[in-house]
Amino acid sequence: MALKGNLRDFTITQLLNLINLARKTGTLIVEGANETALVSFRDGKLAFAEMRQEDNSLATILYKANRFSLAQYRTLKARAANMGDKELGLLLINAGYLTREDVIQTLRNHFVSVVNRLFTWVEGFFQFQNDALPPDDKIVTRIDLENIIIEGSRRLREWEQLQDEIPNLDMALRFTDRPGANLSKVNLSIQEWKVVSYINPKNSIRQIARAAQMNDLEIRRIVYGLLQAGLVGLIRPENAPLPLKPTGTYANASKAEQKSLINRIIGRIRSL
Repeated sequence: MALKGNLRDFTITQLLNLINLARKTGTLIVEGANETALVSFRDGKLAFAEMRQEDNSLATILYKANRFSLAQYRTLKARAANMGDKELGLLLINAGYLTREDVIQTLRNHFVSVVNRLFTWVEGFFQFQNDALPPDDKIVTRIDLENIIIEGSRRLREWEQLQDEIPNLDMALRFTDRPGANLSKVNLSIQEWKVVSYINPKNSIRQIARAAQMNDLEIRRIVYGLLQAGLVGLIRPENAPLPLKPTGTYANASKAEQKSLINRIIGRIRSL
């Protein structure tokens, strides 16, 4: 029987556990709201992973991992336009630009990062295609799933906590007027500085994430840190429509009155 279903009924953690224990070979296709992931396995080990909507070429993966400068990347993309990943990898290794270990480790990190993103997906459909593997021109690896599952479970707990702390990415950020707060004296990471550079009452957190090329988990993690440090506060974006407020008797009633009203409504329904 084909393995397919909905992520609401079968989580990524459960899927990876099954693939690991059954030592399955094939490709897991996961379709989210806006993205589709392809994750391949050989004998229960991670072999390959990509997001279908993104540039998954070896040149781009190496560039994003800071293995090349922007100028080198553009030259490489132009010259290697018709090369497969294996051919390009051999060319770079033989030319002395990178070692085999550099290429393999960069790909391993990329594949794991793709799988890690899936742990935060709670909606979507999946199917597992037995014995389906990536095209021959792609470079594959063998990565044990146990540590990925443990790390993914930790990320899921973190994701749930961050969703509770920052449930709405359509809010904006503003710098606080806390005495003594001086950003020039704060030790921020490159990613945190990216976010800080976009903070403006007109920019929502979602817009900042898009501009800084961060996913929901990454932007929530950074914003939460800035909030905890007292450097920023949450506000509604300028010119954003105000949320509708309930009016009438029910809106102004106390919790006890609301409960009594609900009980009367339930009793009336039962008597019908």
